[in-house]
Amino acid sequence: MKRRVTYVQHPETPFEPHQASLSSSAVSVRDLDAAREDRITFSLGDLPEELRTVLEQSHELRLRWATERSFDAIAPFASRISPGLHVHYTPLAADQSSEALCSLLRTVFGNREDGEAVVDCTTPEDSFITPPLLSTRFAASASLQYYTQLPSLRSLVAFIRRTACHQRQIGGTECHDRAGSLLTADAVDFDYDSISHALTISGVWASPPSSGWTEDIAKPSSKADQVEFGLLGAEQGIEPEEIKMGGLLAVVGEDKKMKPTMFSFPSRHHPLPSDASYSVSFTKPTGLHPTMSITLQRTSLERPPAPEDATCAIHAYLTLPSSVFGDQYQLGTTDPLFLESHNLAALRAHAGEMDLEAPDWAVQRWGSTWLFELAAPNGDGSDKTSNWTATIPLHLRYLPPSETGYRIAEVPWPVVFWACTAEDGTKMGVNPFDRTNLGWDGLFGPRTMFYQLHPESGRLVEAIDVPVLTLKEGEGLFRAQNIELGTSVVILLGFLWVLWRLVQVALSRSGQQRHEKKE
Repeated sequence: MKRRVTYVQHPETPFEPHQASLSSSAVSVRDLDAAREDRITFSLGDLPEELRTVLEQSHELRLRWATERSFDAIAPFASRISPGLHVHYTPLAADQSSEALCSLLRTVFGNREDGEAVVDCTTPEDSFITPPLLSTRFAASASLQYYTQLPSLRSLVAFIRRTACHQRQIGGTECHDRAGSLLTADAVDFDYDSISHALTISGVWASPPSSGWTEDIAKPSSKADQVEFGLLGAEQGIEPEEIKMGGLLAVVGEDKKMKPTMFSFPSRHHPLPSDASYSVSFTKPTGLHPTMSITLQRTSLERPPAPEDATCAIHAYLTLPSSVFGDQYQLGTTDPLFLESHNLAALRAHAGEMDLEAPDWAVQRWGSTWLFELAAPNGDGSDKTSNWTATIPLHLRYLPPSETGYRIAEVPWPVVFWACTAEDGTKMGVNPFDRTNLGWDGLFGPRTMFYQLHPESGRLVEAIDVPVLTLKEGEGLFRAQNIELGTSVVILLGFLWVLWRLVQVALSRSGQQRHEKKE
């Protein structure tokens, strides 16, 4: 097992030497104001058998989770995904069906409050979608994709405690406490590929507890394990695509003192200033045809600090559950009047369930993804104060009846970002904090840099009231029983009318034949 703990401070954050100290057995931090990443790498032999069996059948398996809470994403942890659980999977063999993966996901992430499984999956071939990979050179993008809403990682923490902690037999409560810390993380990643034969689990905390980080990171109990520690600061590099980092590094239990370091690397993902933000809402009343509004601050529309020869455009990537969908023919139009009325430039990519007529209970896969380029106004406009809004018309599927006559459809906020490419730009290599397979990064070329806008709201999920058939008995014409009875009566009357018309035709022909015989 290899563990890497990294603290990243803002350049303006004060730091005192006593806040980080190294001894022969541990490194201690006290009241540290910083973002934190904890990354642990396991070999297959360190994993529970049920997990190891699934990984051995996978070419790659990558899980991405983000909290529903709004948080600040600083460099080098600037990349974002929509809140919830994203699964990217490529089987080891193209014709291989892996029911074990879905079974494992259901076990790990448990059930919702209503008893339904969080991961509604039978096999990846039936439940996952195939993403529209426009660039095969960019990264080893997975061939199948899945999404589900997941507000909390409690079931995952319980699974780790009863399997990994028990198997490794770590003394005391260290393993349980470390697993429990995932409950406060802002983002958690799981990465496995058949080349490295290793599983990496990463957690990111964008901000410290109220009193700062205070903990002791002990040296590993086994000589085969390693714990690396880093206390760094990040700032813009000399080149526009670079991030420069400097600070202190140490290997716990091996180094006698922390080593100063400074390095830089090209990065795909860069944060914009905190006032470059956006918000999401739905026009009221939503009805069955809600319109998503993406409102951007004017500072969000300023060109990012990309190389001068780069071509930049602002994009929104939507992850829609099966209850909400877009019309690919409507949104994929090139009609300038439609696009201008919604401040859209084009629909660049889409994948998933596109049936316009199917009710939600008849949809087999989890939903759909949509990549839009927004028609942002030029930065030289006279209006520098008011916000700017792009709108995306969507549709709701028919949902099962309820006793109240309404059901809730929850839609995660999209990811909004600038994508900048340059013909002569630097090809992005792998850096120590690189994050790929986000669902939308594989839709761009290898020289693309992404500048992330910051969501404003406290909760990054919008709830929509969907009108459905009312099951509750009471007064009113639109009760389920009345509608069922009315439908039966209409069908019966229609059948009788058709039958009567057939009898009329038959009688008319019979009378005409008798008349012709008399003549």
